[in-house]
Amino acid sequence: MITDVIDHLAGIAPGSSLDRLRDRRPDAREHAQRGYDALFTPDDEDEVTLVERDAVAAFVTGLHQDLTVARFYADRLAELSPGLLKAVEAEIEAGRATGPYGVYQGALAAESREGPRYRAGDPAALGVRLAAAFEHAHLLVFRPREARAEALRDLRAAGWSETGIVTLSQLVAFLSFQVRVVTGLRLLNQEGVSA
Repeated sequence: MITDVIDHLAGIAPGSSLDRLRDRRPDAREHAQRGYDALFTPDDEDEVTLVERDAVAAFVTGLHQDLTVARFYADRLAELSPGLLKAVEAEIEAGRATGPYGVYQGALAAESREGPRYRAGDPAALGVRLAAAFEHAHLLVFRPREARAEALRDLRAAGWSETGIVTLSQLVAFLSFQVRVVTGLRLLNQEGVSA
């Protein structure tokens, strides 16, 4: 059983220098794990099913192109819904980009950068809810400044409740955070940083 997912994904061994380094911020370590637990072992699946959570996780981490983290969530999805994994992998390929993108106005106009606007390639294979969730996730990963109220209409039309939309958005934010922490810890490990 995995007791600390970030340690697992970053390859941190108990008692190692990175383990001791993480122990210097016990609250950060504990809350990162609690965030994972809350999102991936919820008390109920009324608003977002486990399959939806793992499918979105596989998609988002696949977009981030961290092979270890993406494999972790793809394996979780394969356990719950093996038939869905192939469709998710096809959407990852279709949605790959480098970002961030966005068209801004006013003082931020100089930062504008046009880029792809993802739409699910095979909504029938994903289902209406998951296709809308992937489009929302892609928006948050690559065009976060364009996330506005009108961007949520498609989610509502696909059957997502307000609570489900909040959970979905928290999931995308958490996964982006997790990938960055894991990447940073791996770099520290390569450089031989000690506590």
